[in-house]
Amino acid sequence: METLTPTTAHGRTMRMDIHDIVRELNAVLGPTLVAGLAGSKDRKLPIRWAKADGPEPRSDASNRLTFAHRQWALLSAADGDHVARQWFIGGNPHLREDTPITAIREGRHGEVAEAVEAFIGGAVDA
Repeated sequence: METLTPTTAHGRTMRMDIHDIVRELNAVLGPTLVAGLAGSKDRKLPIRWAKADGPEPRSDASNRLTFAHRQWALLSAADGDHVARQWFIGGNPHLREDTPITAIREGRHGEVAEAVEAFIGGAVDA
């Protein structure tokens, strides 16, 4: 697996168009989960966001999607896509047993970033 630092992941994601970010997240998480983490009740909206000529998400949703993509990149580089997907949808002890998708939707980005770091680092307790 590739070693990716938070700074490198940030740089890669920030250089991407939001449509490409959503397209990648849709491919690995599915549009229903992407809608959930973005805070949208419309499960089909991420499909429209992923189109090059589609609408762009609101700024708050865009921020959550960009953050989620960075965390995905770190997890996937360390442990692969399957583990990264499981991490996003499973209850997490570092997030009071909430899923990372819920925590991202709620704007708890610092907690999520720490949980990613702990998982990649193999920490048992935060």
